[in-house]
Amino acid sequence: MAAVATPEAPPRAGLTIFALCLAVFIVPYGLSSAPVALPAIGNDLHAGVVPLQWVVNAYNVTAASFMMAAGSIADRIGRKRVFAFGVGLYGVSALVGALASSAVILDVARGIAGVAAAAMMTAGVSVMANMFQGAARTKAFAYVGVTIGAGLAIGPTTSGLLVSGLGWRSIFWVQFVIAVLSMLGMGLIQESKDPDANAVDWAGTVTFTLALFFFTLAIIEGPQWGWGGTAVLALFAGCVVMLAAFVFVERRQRHPMFDLSLFAEPRFMAVNLLATAVSFGFVGLMVLLPSYLVGANGLTDSGAGLTMLLLTAPVLAFPLVAGRLVQAGVSMRTVLSSSLVLVAVGLAWLTVIHPGISLLGLAGPLLLIGIGIGLIYGLMDGAAVSTVSPTKVGMASGMFNTIRLASEAVAVAGMVAALVSLVQGRISGGLDRFAQGTGLDARAVTDSVTSGNLDAPVAKAPAGSRDAFTDFLGQGYSDGFQIVLWGAAAICIVSAVVLHLILTDRPDAQPAAEPAGETADRTPADATV
Repeated sequence: MAAVATPEAPPRAGLTIFALCLAVFIVPYGLSSAPVALPAIGNDLHAGVVPLQWVVNAYNVTAASFMMAAGSIADRIGRKRVFAFGVGLYGVSALVGALASSAVILDVARGIAGVAAAAMMTAGVSVMANMFQGAARTKAFAYVGVTIGAGLAIGPTTSGLLVSGLGWRSIFWVQFVIAVLSMLGMGLIQESKDPDANAVDWAGTVTFTLALFFFTLAIIEGPQWGWGGTAVLALFAGCVVMLAAFVFVERRQRHPMFDLSLFAEPRFMAVNLLATAVSFGFVGLMVLLPSYLVGANGLTDSGAGLTMLLLTAPVLAFPLVAGRLVQAGVSMRTVLSSSLVLVAVGLAWLTVIHPGISLLGLAGPLLLIGIGIGLIYGLMDGAAVSTVSPTKVGMASGMFNTIRLASEAVAVAGMVAALVSLVQGRISGGLDRFAQGTGLDARAVTDSVTSGNLDAPVAKAPAGSRDAFTDFLGQGYSDGFQIVLWGAAAICIVSAVVLHLILTDRPDAQPAAEPAGETADRTPADATV
């Protein structure tokens, strides 16, 4: 009897892809929409720069920490079950965020959202890889790629419009509605498991999570508590202890969370360096720039969101260009290293930023950064898995995405901490000229300024000096921002050189620009944000 061919796609394949992509969309949208809302959140909840940082960082830290564990759990108890749990949990976190009465509650909700995002991405992409085969899988994962790019690209713009029109809570209501609509499509999704799946490495997950949390908290609180203070030094020490414990645990696990031997592969390390540079050159900028545009440049939230489209729109369009370049014979190493140089040049160019800078003045550097990031995003996931042997592709992809999310959390924390320290140093030097008898101190003023709210401290200054005080704060903000941009540019240019030297093209390496479905045949985790 002839074997019955396995269908390439399930019944109602289009609706199934739509339901999956609708849920996946929330993950990049949740990352890119929050930064634009930070000034409005700070004003409404009377939050300083530290709790506002956790609106972004709580999401990244928990998503990075639980990515590997979520994949293992999905394989063991059911991918559809974990996917549905992630969508439902994200909906709950969005509802709590929309109703939050304090920054602490909002930060906790965002941390829960990160756990949900890890479950949605790992289980959702695994579900899609199991339900679609061959050409249908290629098409399905192409839609996933477009969905992820769209979430990253339109998040800042739609967030700005929503905040201006309906208030900052509306961005979480939108996420809640999307989660509810996604739950309606669960009946289209088929359950699948891996009977031979490994047990969850809880020891590795816990030690990695604590190490990342201690380090991020130390970086965020450093400007407030003092870099040499007991609390900050204790956090750094705790991070080192947890990292040592993580290595100890992983070396003794039969099925570890991380295969530490991959860190001995220079090409794999080079691609992780690329991800780290992107975190400083793009993700950190997405967090810092909206507050500057609102605070120092006087734009509305919607104006800031529309301006951010200059940075994010190329990220949606240029991944396809990167694929075509590789197909035309340009080496992956050349495209990636050259793209990182473009990002570095764009960051250096952006140091012309100053209060009152025009849209035309911002367009050139932001477009250049966006083009470079778009080209990198078109190849980065494929590059990560092409640097290791086929037997380690799944582990390499999971490790890469975990490290990428962790580096984003560290980059955001580090860049904001540097900005706060630099701006505080500049404001401290001349604050007495404007703030005598007002009760203002440099730390409080810095918190307001770097949160995008210059009006609060200016309103307390004597009426006759408010214009000069505004100029003084705007210039101090700009000076600090420019130094941070130069630092990010330096990281990107050094990383580009290292990447070009290490990421040599090998005959046995698979092209990184293959269709999304081809990558999905090797491992579902490649499609994560």
